[in-house]
Amino acid sequence: MIDRRHFLQCIAAATATPAVLYGCTNTPVGKDGLRRDPERILKVRDGLRYDIVSQAETPMSDGLIVPGAHDGMAAFTGDNGNIILVCNHELGPSRRNASAFGSYRGNAFGNLPAEAYDAGSGRTPGPGGTTTTVWDPVSGVTVRQHLSLSGTETNCAGGATPWGSWLSCEECFENPGTRYYDRVKTTREKRHGYVFEVPASTQGPVEAQPITGMGRFAHEACAVHEATGIVYLTEDQHRGLFYRYIPNVAGKLLEGGRLQALAIVDQPSMRTHNWDNHDVVLNKALTTRWMDLEDIDPDKNDLRLRGAANGAASFARGEGLTAAGDLFVFTCTTGGPARLGQVFTYAPSPFEGTAAEEQSPGQLTMIAESDAKSLLRNPDNLTMAPWGDLIVCEDTVDSASHCGLVGIRPDGTQYAIAENSYSDSELAGVCFSPDGKIMFVNIQYPGMTLAITGDWPSG
Repeated sequence: MIDRRHFLQCIAAATATPAVLYGCTNTPVGKDGLRRDPERILKVRDGLRYDIVSQAETPMSDGLIVPGAHDGMAAFTGDNGNIILVCNHELGPSRRNASAFGSYRGNAFGNLPAEAYDAGSGRTPGPGGTTTTVWDPVSGVTVRQHLSLSGTETNCAGGATPWGSWLSCEECFENPGTRYYDRVKTTREKRHGYVFEVPASTQGPVEAQPITGMGRFAHEACAVHEATGIVYLTEDQHRGLFYRYIPNVAGKLLEGGRLQALAIVDQPSMRTHNWDNHDVVLNKALTTRWMDLEDIDPDKNDLRLRGAANGAASFARGEGLTAAGDLFVFTCTTGGPARLGQVFTYAPSPFEGTAAEEQSPGQLTMIAESDAKSLLRNPDNLTMAPWGDLIVCEDTVDSASHCGLVGIRPDGTQYAIAENSYSDSELAGVCFSPDGKIMFVNIQYPGMTLAITGDWPSG
């Protein structure tokens, strides 16, 4: 359904013709045309409507309750025309009362799945993880919903795999031990800061196994290079790296592999932030190389610092990441002189992941950089629309605007699709149904998944 050829052709035209650019150099389309919502949930543009698919604090089929803080998400094909949604819940101990188990205070959790990663001594299990929802798009009814990954923390974004699973990322770095959150004694039994895999087809909790080969750091998002099985990863830190994981066996991530960080040829330890110096030029490709990382399961949160010291490029809070044809697109939420965000593409080498890639290296290109004139503020999760545009969730703290969904056409113009005018919550988890007709998006707080349908814009 995705018009990848159109997207790639327009990217090439934008790069070759400086007058046609992504981002803030264009006059953006305003947020006019978004309808007020009598339900006070989400404003959407004319011709669109939404249905509620999932809502925090409602019962699930497994007897637990829907956790809050809906974040990264992907949609998969289910049986009988149903759609399967696997959704992260970005919950740490300070928000334990929003977990699938309810309040921790004074409770022992006999209903904690045996497959949970960190049981917290039976009293303070990791409150994050994923839920899996089977939804009927014809009736608009949720057929089944259950906790599918448990005992993890701060599950932020992730990515779908070509083999039908969801990679759920812990955006944290926590060691075992006891700490107090809101004066409640909280115990961790395990190390946190890993990626976990959740098959979309699971009808119950999966055994939570950390993919240690993918490193221990504040993971944000993943995307898989279908041709090779290589997984790219972002890191939500002010000096985060852009990683790739080359598995020993494609599709078998638990069987180990090599973790590497991206570097810029002839510009070691480059900072792409553009905060003080304009080192990265809009639509100018940078030639890349990849460096092996050592001690990827560290005791302290210094993997990115060691990588940068050894030559890796660093980014201003790498967040959303998606495949767009032969490109990978990722956002940096606080990049740019105004710290309002950047969007980069990575074009893999034809020989990606092999020694031959030095003959034709991958290319990194900044295709958008927001300023005060841009509609898009602080980009986060994103996806590619069936009509060839990028659809980006905002996570802005700008008091003059609300978080919304913004479309970016390949010619750089931007347009509003939706806006959360009714709370301070970010939007997250944007993705499309397998047939491309339904857009799903999350309102993170208090926690809700919406299905948006109607007359979609064309490129």
